[in-house]
Amino acid sequence: MAKRRAEVDVSHCVSCGACENVCPREAVKVVRGCHAQVDAEKCIGCGLCAKACPSGAATVKALEGES
Repeated sequence: MAKRRAEVDVSHCVSCGACENVCPREAVKVVRGCHAQVDAEKCIGCGLCAKACPSGAATVKALEGES
């Protein structure tokens, strides 16, 4: 199980799809053209989405209880 997981701040997401395009597990999708959403079951916390995000809406966080 991954110790980190991507999150998207929907208030900053510009729905560009950059995160969706770089995700190796297809864990990030732009929902109805409104904002990106992360599928927690697929996300491995690699951080590629956060690096690709031009608005800084995608971040990778450590899961609670993990160090």
